Amino acid sequence: MLNSSVEPVDRLCENHLIACLPPAVRASWLPQLELVDLELGQVLYEAQSRPSHVYFPLTSIVSLLSVMENGASAEIAVVGNDGMVGFALIMGGDTTPSRAVVQSAGEGLRMKPQFMKHEFNLVPPVKHVMLRFTQALITQMAQTAVCNRHHSLDQQLCRWLLLSLDRLTGSELFMTQELIANMLGVRREGVTEGAHKLQLAGLIRYSRGHITILDRTGLEHRTCECYRVVREEYRRLLPGRIAT
Repeated sequence: MLNSSVEPVDRLCENHLIACLPPAVRASWLPQLELVDLELGQVLYEAQSRPSHVYFPLTSIVSLLSVMENGASAEIAVVGNDGMVGFALIMGGDTTPSRAVVQSAGEGLRMKPQFMKHEFNLVPPVKHVMLRFTQALITQMAQTAVCNRHHSLDQQLCRWLLLSLDRLTGSELFMTQELIANMLGVRREGVTEGAHKLQLAGLIRYSRGHITILDRTGLEHRTCECYRVVREEYRRLLPGRIAT
């Protein structure tokens, strides 16, 4: 159950997906949720595994990665306080197709997948909200594939920073260039050059894995349309629950 040192209802609503649910449903979930610390680089589950929990990030961000046979990987989506990690488990499968890695450390809530499946199948508001989130997540995955194929690394980096920022409170990220490169599926040198350009333009400040966003509007002007497509889809499907 939730850590007794926090106010349960307040912590639940830090996750925007849970906040979309009726109060009675949230109250019924309290005994089933556990507050956990998620550490940078922590693997929540591997591809084709049977995870023991689904996760609702609060102050953390989790990357979903597609992994090749040779071990290479690339990010296909990010999930933060906008949603749930482990959605495949409630869509009829017992395993997940991707690897889930903590991209930004923080707190999250976790729940046994059996209870989540029960709620999805038998509680209409839960199914309604989860299907909308899944549609938004699929849009993010599709747009990421298009972006990686057609847009510059500079644009991809801006998109990635903005998507991450939307899923956190504040304007700071803690992320090494090596980890960013792994997420984007590019060489570390490319990320170093891209981050340097953004810093020279006065858009970010970067030092030893600490990224501070100085000019969000400037990042939005510099990125491609892919960020706006994803942002608007989340706003349409889960109105009022994504940062602006």
